[in-house]
Amino acid sequence: MPRDQYARQSLGSTYRLVKESRVLLVGAGGIGCELLKNLVLTGFGEIHIIDLDTIDLSNLNRQFLFRQEHIKKPKALVAKEVAQKFNPGVKLIAHHANIKDRQFNLEWFAGFNIVFNALDNMDARRHVNKMCLAVDVPLIESGTTGFKGQVQVIKKDKTACYDCTAKTTPISYPVCTIRSTPSQPIHCIVWAKSYLLPELFGVSEDEPTELDHSGDTDNVEEIEKLRQEAQALKKIRESMGSDDFAKHVFDKVFKEDIERLVNMEDMWKDKKPPEPLSYETLEQEASSINSSIKLDGQRIWSPAENFIVFKDSLSRLSHRLAEEQSKASKTAQPLPTITFDKDDDDTMDFVAATGNLRAIIFGIETKSSFDIKQMAGNIIPAIATTNAMVAGLCVMQAFKVLRGEFTRTRWLWLWNGSLRTDQLEKPNPECPVCSVAMGRVHVDLEKATLNDLVQDVLRTRLGYGEELTVLTDAGIVYDPDLEDNLEKKLTDLDIEDASFILVKDEEDDNPRIDLRLAIEAKKPTDQSKPVALVEKEGETLDIPRRPTKEDAPNGGDVDGDDANGSVVTNGFSIAPPTVKRKRDLVDDDAASGTPAKKLQGPVAAEVAKNSALNAIVIDEDDGTLLIADDD
Repeated sequence: MPRDQYARQSLGSTYRLVKESRVLLVGAGGIGCELLKNLVLTGFGEIHIIDLDTIDLSNLNRQFLFRQEHIKKPKALVAKEVAQKFNPGVKLIAHHANIKDRQFNLEWFAGFNIVFNALDNMDARRHVNKMCLAVDVPLIESGTTGFKGQVQVIKKDKTACYDCTAKTTPISYPVCTIRSTPSQPIHCIVWAKSYLLPELFGVSEDEPTELDHSGDTDNVEEIEKLRQEAQALKKIRESMGSDDFAKHVFDKVFKEDIERLVNMEDMWKDKKPPEPLSYETLEQEASSINSSIKLDGQRIWSPAENFIVFKDSLSRLSHRLAEEQSKASKTAQPLPTITFDKDDDDTMDFVAATGNLRAIIFGIETKSSFDIKQMAGNIIPAIATTNAMVAGLCVMQAFKVLRGEFTRTRWLWLWNGSLRTDQLEKPNPECPVCSVAMGRVHVDLEKATLNDLVQDVLRTRLGYGEELTVLTDAGIVYDPDLEDNLEKKLTDLDIEDASFILVKDEEDDNPRIDLRLAIEAKKPTDQSKPVALVEKEGETLDIPRRPTKEDAPNGGDVDGDDANGSVVTNGFSIAPPTVKRKRDLVDDDAASGTPAKKLQGPVAAEVAKNSALNAIVIDEDDGTLLIADDD
C-alpha cells in the first residue's frame, strides 16, 4: 500500500496542493516537534525548519523528537534527522540560525506557501509577522500554556495580524523593591539570580536585566547604593577559595546589609522590619543534619538546610570558577564567568538557597527548589498533549489556507480540554504594522544613497511632497530639517537587506497613511537607478489618504457601538456576554509562579463575568490571557 494512500483519500484534490507546497516552520520546540511530525506524515512537499536553540535536558519530557544523546545539539538539525525517518519522500531542510539573520530576507520568505510560527518569544514572532505581511505569505501563529492553547491564521488585508492587539511587556522589578523592600518570593529569587550570582561569579552588573531602573529619584539613589554594595562584594570576591569565603559573603548580604536597612526606621513604620541572620547560629543548627544526604527538591527546606545548600553550592561554584579561569589563563583566553542556567545544579542550588534565606529575613514564604526553578527559569508549564492538539489544529487550518478559503479559517482555542472557535478578526485600522501601506524596493546597496530613495522613489514615483519623514529602527534619518544624510549611502545608515523603513506624510492637508518599505538587496532592472519600487505587472502601489474625523464611525467618537453590536472601548472592540467571542489569547514567555500575570487589553472584568461560555474570566481591571509556547 502506498505510504500516502490515507492522506490522498482524506484530502482528495487538496493533497496535490499539500504535495506541491513549500512551507517554513519557525521553531523546533514543544509545538514545533509535533508540528514537524504532522507535516512530514501528511506529505507536505518541502519543509524548512529553523531554530537557533540547542537541546537541553528539560526539553526531553515534551519535545519527543529528542533523546538523551541529543543534548547540546542544535534542535533544527536533530529534528530534521529524526523526522526524515517518518517519511523519506519529504524534502527537509534545516537551518541552525536566527530567523532574524539577514540571509532570511524577503525574497527567501516569498518562496514559501505557508509559514508556521512555533516560537517562544515576542520579538521573533513580530519579525516573522512583519516579513510575512511584506511578501503576502499566510502565517499560522500558535501557542500553548498548560491545558490552554490557540491557533490564529494571519493573512494580509484579510485578518488581524499578530500586532493588531496590544501585547504584554516583559516583567521587570524596581531596584528599590528588590534591594530593600521585597514582599514576594519572586523578589528574593530575582535578587539571588540577577544580582548576587553575577556579582560573585559573573560580570559585575550595575544594571541587571530583570531590575527596572526607570522611575523617580528614589530609584536613582537605590542604584547608587547598589553600586556601592557591588564594590564591597568585589573585595569579598577576592577571598574566593579561602575557608572564610562563605562567612564573608553570608555576613555581608544576610547580616550587615540587613542591619543597615533596619536602622532606616522610617522605612518600617507600617511594616515589620527584616531580621538579620546569624552565621554561627545556623551553623550550629546545621551541625545536626547529615549534609551528605541530597535534599528533596520538592520539599521546602528549613533555614538550616538552606544554609547547608548555600555553603555547599558556594564552594562548588568557587572551585569550578577557579578551574575554568586556570585553564583560560594558560591559553590566553578571556577569563570565564558563571551565569545562571536552570539546568545547572550548581547555580540552581545557589539561587534557591540564597533566595530562601533572604525570604526568611523579610518574613516571606519560602519555596521548594522545584518551584524556584520554574520561577527563576521563566518556565511556562508545558503539556505534551496540548502541544500535540495545537499542532494538529495548525495543519487543519493549513488545508484551508492552501485552498485559499480564508473565510473558513477560524481562531481556534483549547480551553481546559474543550475546543472553541471564533471568527478571525479584521485588521485593526490602528495597527502600527498592518494598517500601513506596504511596499518593496530593490536596492543596489553598493551605490544607493538616501537621496536616491527620497527623490527617485518617494517624491518622483510616489508623489510625496516636501513634508515627509523617513525613519528606521534607529530613529529619524530624514525630514525637511534633517538633510545631512541625503548623500550618505543607505548602508552607512544601517539600511541593509531585509531592513524596513517607515515613511510618514507630514503634509497638513489630506496626508497619506504611513508607508512601510521593505529593502531588498537586488539590483534594479534599470541599471541607471540604484533604487526602484517593486510592483506587480499591471498594479501600482496605492497609498490611501488618512481618514478624517468625519469619515470615522460615529463621527470619530472613541466609545460607542460598532456594526456587530460589540462594545468599543479605547479603540478595541469587546464582545458582550451574548456574543461567543474571545480576545487576544496570544503571547510569549512569562514567568511561571510569578505574581498573577499582568493581562493585556482594555477588557473589563464585567464583560466576561456573565458569559455563557465562561470563555475568559479576568481577575484584573483589564486584560486577556497570556498564551505561549515553551522553549
